[in-house]
Amino acid sequence: MDRPILVTGGTGTLGRPLVARLLADGVPVRVMSRRPRRADDDRPYEWAVCDLADGTGLDAALADVRAVVHCATNARNDAATTRRLAGAARRAGVPHLVYVSIVGIDEVPLPYYRSKLEAERIVRGSGVPWTVLRTTQFHDLVAMLTTVQRRLPVVLTPSGVRFQPVEVAEVADRLAELAQGAPAGRVPDMAGPEVRDARDLAAATLRAAGLRRRVVPLRLPGRIVRSLRAGGNLAPDRAVGTGTFEEYLAARGRAGR
Repeated sequence: MDRPILVTGGTGTLGRPLVARLLADGVPVRVMSRRPRRADDDRPYEWAVCDLADGTGLDAALADVRAVVHCATNARNDAATTRRLAGAARRAGVPHLVYVSIVGIDEVPLPYYRSKLEAERIVRGSGVPWTVLRTTQFHDLVAMLTTVQRRLPVVLTPSGVRFQPVEVAEVADRLAELAQGAPAGRVPDMAGPEVRDARDLAAATLRAAGLRRRVVPLRLPGRIVRSLRAGGNLAPDRAVGTGTFEEYLAARGRAGR
């Protein structure tokens, strides 16, 4: 039997469709999660309980895998968990480490982005053959910027800021392809099909939810917002995704979310 591909964060927003795509391709999969497997989960993959925060279970999770796709993320310190994973992968002789990153992490000075940029450096210098894919924001994150404000009388958006959201299932497809191939280094970025103003995206989210709220753009100060207004988070020349934001909203509505 072929050795499995390990997916860290295999139960998360990106991990779930990636696992499904690999299984559809007939690839053995090992899901890494901090939680035990549910008793009613009978899907055909292996399960590894591991906490990347302290490394518990990591060596067992990495045993005899053909590749690792690192989808798990740590909002507080992604670099620290990636360093722990990469070091263990090197010791285990893992032949391929795939890391999913974010477009603009070297342009937008968000603390989380700085941690992701450091994580990329760790992957490159790990001694493990590697692939890095940067993507723009997923549709669900862009929608959440509006839905978290559902109790406010208006919806606030940063004036002049644009996003280029990408369908997470398409990112999962690309990662599955990369994980099954040879290590490729930094591959071309992956972005959604449309560059959209934050106000426009907020209005679309409200319409899809049947909500009537005024969208109020705010001219915010600071380096982070300036870099976003300058398009640091965009990749218009890499608009390879096809799923639109409205298609995502319609599918979410059909699913009752």
